[in-house]
Amino acid sequence: MNIYESACEKAQEGLWNCFFDEKTGVMVNHMPVREEENWIYWWHAHALDALLDGYLRKPEGEYLERFRKEYAGTYRENGNTLLHNWYDDMEWMTLALLRAWDATKDEEYKKQALFVWEDIKTAWNDACGGGMAWKKDQLDYKNTPANAPAAIIAFRLYQRFGKKEDLEWGEKIFTWNRDQLMDPETCFVWDGMNREGDGKIDKEWKFTYCQGVMLGAALEYYRITGEKEQLELAEKIARRAVVELAGEDGIFNYEGKDDCGLFRGIYFRYLYELVTAADDCDDLKKIILKNADAVSKAMREDGLVGGDWRSVSAGEIDLAQHLSGVMVLEMAAKLVKED
Repeated sequence: MNIYESACEKAQEGLWNCFFDEKTGVMVNHMPVREEENWIYWWHAHALDALLDGYLRKPEGEYLERFRKEYAGTYRENGNTLLHNWYDDMEWMTLALLRAWDATKDEEYKKQALFVWEDIKTAWNDACGGGMAWKKDQLDYKNTPANAPAAIIAFRLYQRFGKKEDLEWGEKIFTWNRDQLMDPETCFVWDGMNREGDGKIDKEWKFTYCQGVMLGAALEYYRITGEKEQLELAEKIARRAVVELAGEDGIFNYEGKDDCGLFRGIYFRYLYELVTAADDCDDLKKIILKNADAVSKAMREDGLVGGDWRSVSAGEIDLAQHLSGVMVLEMAAKLVKED
């Protein structure tokens, strides 16, 4: 067991022991638990992804059973459905379910992924020249969080099931996101446009989330087409994120409370996919390991990781923050094992 695998085990035990509530059968959002908790659907999609990471690393452990419990609890807590108002939330669930189907071949996960995908496709409309809407009650607001993950889904569906329509969906979503919400000179990915109905692009919103999903979409397109320009685009996005969003020490900065706590983990999940697919990415591999080292040192005795990766967090830690830490560690563990 390498040092990152040991850290993964500690962080995964912290995830389960501190956040999973046996009484309700689903994870809580904060530790310690708040008196009033809002339901945050998309965090639970990433909890499922993190448990899958553990299962793929250690199939003989308890991870698959934990995944099944959290999946059942999430389904029930969301009203006995996986449909939701936010399109990007459903996209994360679909991505997790596709990975679950890949790992287990359980037809339930495939069926639900395809069912939710049909609903996700209703996000596309002509506002802002196309693109997927962020949520059902604001159809004219288009952003990278709703588009790039949808492109990843479409490309992955095509690779698994060969349906030409999915490839066409992936191409049009990816092309819209690239042309409308990416700086053509630096390849830095902007967040969204028309949030307040004024057509403005939120260029001041700089998040690892957007970089991660867009480089992930470019990588999936490369896997289908073999076009080196797509792989090169993914590398440019990844490296620009380091310039814009990491400190001089190479550690990625905390981006803010609540949802923002999850963003770095998303970036590192897709960064791992990139460095294992491309040559000459030693600099990016070092970034993964450097941040994993920081997370390991910032982990508390109970296995929890807070928002600041340069110090041990005291007080409240939320599920989003901790999940980012788990994901970075799991990506580093895979990277070291494969090298």
